[in-house]
Amino acid sequence: MSDISDTMLSDEFLKTAAARYDEDAHERFLAWRAVILAGKGQSDRDRIHRANQFINRNVDYSTDGRHWRKEDYWATPIESLGSGYGDCEDYAIAKYFTLRAMGVADEKLRLMYVRALKVDEPHMVLIYFENPEDMPYVLDNLDPEIKSASRRSDLRPIYSFNASGLWMAKANGLGRKVNDGKGITAWTAVLEKIEQGK
Repeated sequence: MSDISDTMLSDEFLKTAAARYDEDAHERFLAWRAVILAGKGQSDRDRIHRANQFINRNVDYSTDGRHWRKEDYWATPIESLGSGYGDCEDYAIAKYFTLRAMGVADEKLRLMYVRALKVDEPHMVLIYFENPEDMPYVLDNLDPEIKSASRRSDLRPIYSFNASGLWMAKANGLGRKVNDGKGITAWTAVLEKIEQGK
């Protein structure tokens, strides 16, 4: 992951990415790099607040059908910040990579597929574990306040994953690891696009 983070923060990479988008996107990329660099010297608690706030404020919600003209598309952080739009997966992915670039350990982060009960729809959030046995905190675009999963009765967890694997959910995000995560095709595609500089 450190190689990907270093690549995403390089002047050459950001210049190339900005050339694909407009001047507003270039400003978002520069602000994103500044947020990441500032986060490197902060506590994890400060990092999760900074990343959650930055992505929520710089990516406007749009469905995949309206924005990407596809039924389901998982964007990289560059695509989300470049276009300025994304859906719930894109918010969670952008927060995940922002926090990884800041230095938050992979084992503390998982993307979690949930059911948003208030709207009765599938949804994705990022969860953060201060300690492996603790209840995770939820970083969400629907509710910008970071809360313990125990305070998010509006979400029913289904499964979670990160670069290390896949877990079936129980007890608000703590669960049994079921495989190495290679079965998550859209996630694998995002990792490959990032490695290719997209």
